[in-house]
Amino acid sequence: MALNFHQLHIFYTVAEKGSFSHAAQALHMTQPAVTMQVQSLEDHFGIKLFHRSTKKIELTEAGKALIPYARKCVELIRQTEGAMTGYSAMAEGRLQLGASLTMGEYILPRLLGPFSKEYPHISVSMKVMNTTQILDEVFAHQLTFGLVEAPIQHPDVHTEAILSDELKLIVPADHPLAELEVIQMEDVFRFPFVLREEGSGTRRVMEEELERRGIRSPLNIVMELGSTGAIKSAVEAGLGISILSQTSVKHEVSLGILKLKEIEGISFRRSFHAIYLNSTLLPLSAVSFLNFMRRDDLDKWL
Repeated sequence: MALNFHQLHIFYTVAEKGSFSHAAQALHMTQPAVTMQVQSLEDHFGIKLFHRSTKKIELTEAGKALIPYARKCVELIRQTEGAMTGYSAMAEGRLQLGASLTMGEYILPRLLGPFSKEYPHISVSMKVMNTTQILDEVFAHQLTFGLVEAPIQHPDVHTEAILSDELKLIVPADHPLAELEVIQMEDVFRFPFVLREEGSGTRRVMEEELERRGIRSPLNIVMELGSTGAIKSAVEAGLGISILSQTSVKHEVSLGILKLKEIEGISFRRSFHAIYLNSTLLPLSAVSFLNFMRRDDLDKWL
C-alpha cells in the first residue's frame, strides 16, 4: 500500500488533538474512518504509532519520530496551495468568512470588489461579528476563517497579521481641537469622549497604548456605543470626541463633517489578523483570498 498525504494529515491531527474522536470532529470524519486510516498507516510501516488505552492515547517512539515529517508534509501542502494560487485564475468555490466590525463594515467592502474582479468564480459570504463570536464559529467549522482586530492566543489557532491600521483622534469640524496644529494628550483630556464598549478591539488598542506610555489621567467618557457608525454620528452631533480607525471615517472627512487629528507623540497602530484552525487545510478559495490580503498595494483601494 502506497504512503499518502491524507493518512499523514490524519495521523498528525490525532497526535495534535490527543484523541481519535477530537481528530474526527476537526477533520469532519467519522471516528471509525480516522481509526482505519491510522491503522492503514501503521500497516504500511509495519509498526504501531500510538499506544492505545481506554483513557488516552500516546505516541510510540516510532510515532514521535514520524511527527516532524508529518508536520512538514502538512506545511508543504499549505505552501504549495499558496504558490499555485497565482496560476489558478479559474479558482472556484464559496468562501465563508467572519470579520470584526471595523474590518467587516469599512475595510473589506472596499476590497471585495477588486478581489471579485481577479477571482470572479469565488463567491464570498461574510458575517460581521465580534471576535468571540468569530472564534466560536471557526471552532464549530461554520466559518473557514476569520479576520479580527487582535491576535488569538490559542494552541489550536493559527494567527497571522495581514493588514495594518491606525486609529486617530476624530472631532467635529467646528470643534476647538480642529484648528490646532499641535495637540497634546492634556488637551484631549479636557473634552468628553464617546467610545466603543469595553473589550472592543478598537478601545483595547487605545487603552493599551495609553497604559504603555504611562498615561493615567482618566478619560471623560460620557457615552459607550456598540458600533463605529453610532460613534461617528455622536461625534458629528457634538456629543463628544473619539479615537477610531482612520479608514472608518474616510467618507465623513472627505465631506468636511469630521476631522482627523494627530496627538503629538502618540500613535495608535494595530494589525488585523487572519485566524483559522491549525488542523484545517484551507480550500483554494480561502488561500486565494488570504494571498490577496497579503498584497502590498491594498492602500490604493482603502
